[in-house]
Amino acid sequence: MIVFRSPDEVPDGFGPSIVAIGKFDGVHTGHRAVIDRARVDAVESDARVVAVTFDRNPLALLRPDLCPESLIGVGQKLQLLAETGVDATLLLTFDRALADLPAREFVEHVLVGALDVRILLVGRDFRFGRGGAGDPELLRELGREFGFDVDVVDDVRSMDAGRRVSSTWVREALAAGDVETASRILGRPHAVRGEVVHGLKRGRELGFPTANLSADLEGFVPAEGVYAGWLVDEGSQDAGRHGDPRRSIRYPAAISIGTNPTFDDVEHRQVEAYVLDETDLDLYGHIVEVQFTARIREMTAFAGIEALVVQIADDVERVRAALT
Repeated sequence: MIVFRSPDEVPDGFGPSIVAIGKFDGVHTGHRAVIDRARVDAVESDARVVAVTFDRNPLALLRPDLCPESLIGVGQKLQLLAETGVDATLLLTFDRALADLPAREFVEHVLVGALDVRILLVGRDFRFGRGGAGDPELLRELGREFGFDVDVVDDVRSMDAGRRVSSTWVREALAAGDVETASRILGRPHAVRGEVVHGLKRGRELGFPTANLSADLEGFVPAEGVYAGWLVDEGSQDAGRHGDPRRSIRYPAAISIGTNPTFDDVEHRQVEAYVLDETDLDLYGHIVEVQFTARIREMTAFAGIEALVVQIADDVERVRAALT
């Protein structure tokens, strides 16, 4: 997948293209349904498929008091969009200049001028342009003028819950620790991604060494508790340089999110993962993705170290069972 970070980076003659545009926070099943439709349209018209999205939620600039926490970081979003099979992603910096760009100029400069759009796919609630003046109806008018079609995609709804698939629903599930529901909405396990850093090394002292993720990780951190999941080691920050391909290794893991209440010596919630049956794995400085598949229990303070070790051993066996 090609990544453009400005319309000016798109080379002349890149199009024609089928464009799906939106925040794509989480790249959940609803988002992928839009992109799948774009891919079908592209086959029929021999065009490229392009996702147009933003480097942040527009509310972060326009109404920060109303802006929800993002489900994924920019790096995760680009990786997930690449996995959908799009040919390119145009990642726009949502700054004041873009926020103030009139709707007509956005269409003319970005969609038509840079991408030579032939079919544009949007959701019913899509708004764009200065003051949110642009909507699907305006897009249809501009499409008739500039020669592209607009396909307004209906919401994807859960068969079981009868609820619209949305990033809000995913956030609610994760905030409650319900990673199973989040996974069903996303179509994959929810994950956070970051660098492994040095911690207090208490897990090693207890016989269960953990990989501690840096506080500036990417992704929405679920509720405190112990989870079953996977740790995907992407290698060190230098991996992939000098022409060497970056390889990833996937390990089963018991994941803890919390502040170590038994010891009460961690100021902020931290994500740490114990790779099952591995005691000598050196992951310091590596970028890892931690994927959540099931919640094992809530976070609890124990009366002493002996009780904690017994509980951790039980957690590990429950994680092992959940992953088999």
